[in-house]
Amino acid sequence: MNVRCTSFDCLAATRAHEPTSCLLRRLSRILLVSGCVIAAAACGHGGKPTEQAKPPAEVTVVTVKPADVSVSWEFIAQVQSSRQVNIQARVNGFLEKRVYNEGAIVKEGDTLFLMDKKPFEAQLEAAEAALKRQQASLQVARANLARVKPLAAANALSQKDLDDATGAFLSTGAAVDQAEATVEQARLNLSYTTISAPVTGITGAAKQQDGTYLNVLNSQLTTVAVLTPMYVNFSVSENELQSLRDQAAKGLLIMPDKGGYEVEVILVDGSVFPHTGRITFSDFEFNQQTGMFLVRVSIDNPDGLLRPNQYVRVRLHGAVRPNAILVPQRAVQQGSQGHFVWVVDQDGKAANRPVTIGDSYGNDWFIFDGLHTGDQVVVDGALTLRPDEPVKATPLVEKAAAVQAGGAAHAEPAPSGEAKTGDAKGEN
Repeated sequence: MNVRCTSFDCLAATRAHEPTSCLLRRLSRILLVSGCVIAAAACGHGGKPTEQAKPPAEVTVVTVKPADVSVSWEFIAQVQSSRQVNIQARVNGFLEKRVYNEGAIVKEGDTLFLMDKKPFEAQLEAAEAALKRQQASLQVARANLARVKPLAAANALSQKDLDDATGAFLSTGAAVDQAEATVEQARLNLSYTTISAPVTGITGAAKQQDGTYLNVLNSQLTTVAVLTPMYVNFSVSENELQSLRDQAAKGLLIMPDKGGYEVEVILVDGSVFPHTGRITFSDFEFNQQTGMFLVRVSIDNPDGLLRPNQYVRVRLHGAVRPNAILVPQRAVQQGSQGHFVWVVDQDGKAANRPVTIGDSYGNDWFIFDGLHTGDQVVVDGALTLRPDEPVKATPLVEKAAAVQAGGAAHAEPAPSGEAKTGDAKGEN
């Protein structure tokens, strides 16, 4: 009886009686059978498959819904008085006294400076005396002419006598007119010694001190600037202006008629000035040095809050983007070919979509081209997407509400003692 032995003990017992090649073949068969047994055991005890189906990527999306959107623009601007007057001396003389307080608000007609009046009063008196002398000469010439006329008519005097009397009368009449003009000039010069504010506004620093002799070289005394209305000047670059014109021509932008923008002024602290203004002037040419286009806004300033040369920002309201498409800025990516977004197609798969972006609007971008009504744009979760990859889309608003609700559900109330302690610390 032949017994087949497969154990290593039997193999050892018989190897002395078998050739070496037979022993090796027998050992190979034993190892092969053992490997199959082990593999079957592993599969029978929960072995895992080598590959699993990848789950769809979870993303949040917004649905494109075009709508008319009011837009505004902001520019750096500088305040200018609508009327800033340089106060100058009109006559030469000594500055006697500064009457106003520097930096104070004065009304039209208030006295600012006084000059020494005595020389001008003397000039006026001399001019008045000369006028009286000429008036007396005129009376004599008139009387002589009245006597000569009838005598010349009766041939008692010659025609030459009549001509001489007539000439003397006319000459003295002209001298009277000249004397009257001299008196008026002297009276004006005397009035110029009292220097008053021509407008209501705020005064500047005095440029000349009391006792200074004023002449044409140092006639500047101070300035008075009107505080209401005020001008706010800002500049628009040639590129910006051309871009707005192109957008309006393509129907991407509707501007107000006749430049009827409503203009807000933002102060240095970020607060909005309580009054709004209107564009009242646009320069007809660009500045050759800067390539900028000057625009002027007129705005009421009854409380004097705005001051000349102050820097502010202006915000122009009134333009509308019709059927505008807005998407969150984080949804827009930039590649080697330009800007693009990920969208979810009708089959629930990711697709890459090139877009043309416009201006920013808060945390969004205006999309001028590339998206249409109803497109689902991926906002979150787009960084790892690949074309035609299945996705699980959740609307952005619904996800935010779910996160908020989940946070409220998992929030644990603090113990009453700790809450009271915290409140007490906060009050202190």
